[in-house]
Amino acid sequence: MPAMRILMISDVYFPRINGVSTSIESFRHALADLDVDVHVIAPHYPAPHPPDDRVIRVPSQRVPFDPEDRLMHQGPLKQALHQAASNNYDLVHVQTPFAAHYAGLKFADSQHLPCVATYHTHFEEYLYNYVPIVPKGVLRSMARQLAQRQCNALDAVIVPSRAMQDTLTAYGVTAPMHRVPTGIPVAHFRRPASADISDAFRQRHGIPSDAPMALFVGRAAHEKNIGFLLDAMPHALQDCPQLVMTIAGEGPALPALKRQAERLGISAQVFFVGYLDRQTELPECYAAADIFAFASRTETQGLVLLEAMAAGVPVLAFAYLGTREIVEPRRGALPAPQTVEAFGQALASLANDPAQRQQMATDAIAFADEWTTDACAQRMADVYHSLVYHSLVS
Repeated sequence: MPAMRILMISDVYFPRINGVSTSIESFRHALADLDVDVHVIAPHYPAPHPPDDRVIRVPSQRVPFDPEDRLMHQGPLKQALHQAASNNYDLVHVQTPFAAHYAGLKFADSQHLPCVATYHTHFEEYLYNYVPIVPKGVLRSMARQLAQRQCNALDAVIVPSRAMQDTLTAYGVTAPMHRVPTGIPVAHFRRPASADISDAFRQRHGIPSDAPMALFVGRAAHEKNIGFLLDAMPHALQDCPQLVMTIAGEGPALPALKRQAERLGISAQVFFVGYLDRQTELPECYAAADIFAFASRTETQGLVLLEAMAAGVPVLAFAYLGTREIVEPRRGALPAPQTVEAFGQALASLANDPAQRQQMATDAIAFADEWTTDACAQRMADVYHSLVYHSLVS
């Protein structure tokens, strides 16, 4: 049987670091092992990125009020799609709801192909951080109506969690939905038996070797609610004075977070280590951590929680939206309190209890093993095959 050919279109991709980029990268490589050939159309970025004959880069411009993202130019995007028509794709997979969504739908219609999209982002929860002049209620209503309209124009919608499926159903989405989480390369994040790697990471960043370390990994963006973690730290330090927190990530909120740490008087206990390379530095960072702390309310899945758990790091996180499926089973993760005082106390309690952390670490590793990249890629391939078959016989 010849390989199935999939065209993915996205408004964001590496070198831009976020969950969508990670999901695309994970799936396209894992799907290749299942005889699914994926090509990606994505923006060109000023930052360097390695050439890839399966990634078509489209000239782009900076998005107003958002220095990290790019808007693909319409003319070159149309030209790229026109050239792509000769590749005889079987299905179009849209990854983002902006230029890529409308271009992907139009291309799929012109080629008589099924079109599916992954709903990665819960926009209604954080749009007001980027468009503060518009009332929150208005933005939420607009986000819901847009999601309903866009999703119902598709042949199917991929959702990464049951919570996201329930959310879209409440919006009025009637298109078929398939729950396919993004898997993780579990073995890549497994904590090594030797302590040398974790010790080296701490030494490199000036983190005390004997201090319990809480860790956050992700974009330093307002919707990630990192400020909540910093506000909780003074309360945690009352019961665990040696506790430190490491923030790994870059983003627009970083300067404000550093000022917040200074204002709270915890600068000596908070380490901002910036963006870490996923292949080398990030596994070392997880290996150096004792607790993974997470307070975001906007996650549609929460990949970083699974990465931490694969490394045997106990998780203390909000059980909200997509993270519920990871946190609520309590297999290596604990649902976190919603106030800074109680969160800080829970963080200190876990930091002061090595026996509980060890048991949670064992449970976390077993839980993460159920979310492998290969298993999730097989589920995605099954969705592709069913949609292509249905389009051929209908």
